[in-house]
Amino acid sequence: MLWLWLKAFHIFFVIAWFAGLFYLPRLFVYHVDVHGGAEHERFCTMERRLYVMTTIGMLGTWAFGIATLLSGPDIYMKSGWLHAKLLLVLILSGYHGWLKTRVRAFAQHRNTKSAKFYRLMNEVPTLLLLAIVLLVVLKPF
Repeated sequence: MLWLWLKAFHIFFVIAWFAGLFYLPRLFVYHVDVHGGAEHERFCTMERRLYVMTTIGMLGTWAFGIATLLSGPDIYMKSGWLHAKLLLVLILSGYHGWLKTRVRAFAQHRNTKSAKFYRLMNEVPTLLLLAIVLLVVLKPF
């Protein structure tokens, strides 16, 4: 029964994490056109706060994911799909860290990327989520 509780909280934190991963690059798309003043400060505040909430989602995802693995059936640790999923989650965690560099760049007026670039980067978590869900549901190997 504990395993199911841990799994439920893992899913909750995954949703919270992805909410931020989907929205933060979208804020960057709009922030690109702002170059100073109160509007710039408002975007910086929103981005900083959203990044903190997104980080909480990531940390909860990792904590409950690891706890779920440790309390679940041993067979999972030998599954190829799980290793592939963990690799994708590591890549996603790197993307999360890259978002922090973008939050800082905007705050320091050092952004050099275009709105089009951020629109493209906004698709990265979507593709990773699709791959992760397919691995978890289909367990292809």
